[in-house]
Amino acid sequence: MTSARTRTRLTIESASGTTAATVDPLAASLRRLVVRGDDLVEPTDDLPGLPGMAGATLAPWPNRVEDAQWWQGERRHDLDVSEPELGNANHGLVAGRRFDVLRHEAAIIELGTLIRHPRGFPFDLDVIVRYAVDDVGVTVTTDALNAGAERAPVALGAHPYLRLGTAPVDRLLLSVEATHAYRLDDRHIPRERFPVAGTASDLRTPRPVADAPGHATFVREAGDGMLRHRLTDASGRHVELWAGADYRWTQLYRADAFPAPEGGTRPAVAVEPMTAPPNALRTGEGLRWLEPGERWRVAWGIRLLG
Repeated sequence: MTSARTRTRLTIESASGTTAATVDPLAASLRRLVVRGDDLVEPTDDLPGLPGMAGATLAPWPNRVEDAQWWQGERRHDLDVSEPELGNANHGLVAGRRFDVLRHEAAIIELGTLIRHPRGFPFDLDVIVRYAVDDVGVTVTTDALNAGAERAPVALGAHPYLRLGTAPVDRLLLSVEATHAYRLDDRHIPRERFPVAGTASDLRTPRPVADAPGHATFVREAGDGMLRHRLTDASGRHVELWAGADYRWTQLYRADAFPAPEGGTRPAVAVEPMTAPPNALRTGEGLRWLEPGERWRVAWGIRLLG
């Protein structure tokens, strides 16, 4: 992969100037998104590190792998434990990496990294993430290319925390387009899928963020089209996270004490598009196996409506 030098936190802007995004090569993360003067994600561009995994790219799996172990046939693979309090491997392999900047234009930035036979994942993948802004928001396109000589398992995700301007997040209305949810055990591993209809997990009808589950995994079982999840304010404006048909799974996480840019903490909500549920390397659910030389491209985005 040919690359430009790695740089820190870069800004792109739409031709009209109505939208600006800040992207960090660390985890190819979205650190800020402003449309018509309103923040649509929790702004972390002035904060060190990657608080709460805000805006991070998750590859080659999103969320957790139980016990940091999985099997390929009869062969066991041992991943590094990145969540020691629960004994899991969490958030994939690129969350701590600085991606190379491959392209940087006025409204587009493209970043890439190489995965080459790390511990517990004996495969070669190229991961490329492209951010493009327009007048209403940002589109994020991720490519996974199998650069190795054998089939490779892949699942992709992202970790944005949504907001809508200065409105307190816990007072906004949240809707999640999903037909089913999963019962999570005390280590946040899915154990059982159930229909959301008639349960507290049914967020197809908007409800206040404060009343939504604190940690949940959702899936839309039917439909081939785009997923749409929304935060809505009292005036009826929406920030919408949309995701292509490959992103049938969604992780919801409410953080009660997310760092605020002005200091202190405040509630925040992550709405995470995923192409597979947690523990996919172990269960195989939603996992995509790429043939040598095969490229897989998926897309999601965030936009302001109303």
